[in-house]
Amino acid sequence: MDDLSGDFSRMVFKRVMSGGLGEYSLDGQMIGVLVELDGTKNVGTIAEKTGITLDAMRRIVAKLLQLKIIQPVKRQVKVLEADFLEALEKELALAIGPIAEVVIEDAIADLGHSLERFPAEQAAELIDYISQEIQRDDRRNTFRQNMVNRIRQKGYV
Repeated sequence: MDDLSGDFSRMVFKRVMSGGLGEYSLDGQMIGVLVELDGTKNVGTIAEKTGITLDAMRRIVAKLLQLKIIQPVKRQVKVLEADFLEALEKELALAIGPIAEVVIEDAIADLGHSLERFPAEQAAELIDYISQEIQRDDRRNTFRQNMVNRIRQKGYV
């Protein structure tokens, strides 16, 4: 069975049925989820729309995978670019000093990623996480504002 660990809510699946639904035994909730799994929406969005908890979604998706009715959509994950990471380190160094590089590396590891493969879609989460290390409110606010502007500039939103 496919691995449903990690950030399940961001996973995307699509239908791959060859025949009709007549050969499968699905309940109403499973059919509702199956209809929504169109290869574009992530599981979190579908759970919110249908009112199904992520735990229940995990069970439903596991069953649909087992029946080979759906498959995961492999999507290209855009990662943070080197110039963004350089700007991040520079802005953080202005706020907390020379330990900025270590703080960034630790934050990325805490969020379960590597410096080379940090997902761009989680840039705002990284900024929020790192900003907690900045003690002075004025510096924290300046850091956040500058980095949010950089996120928008890079199209990581």
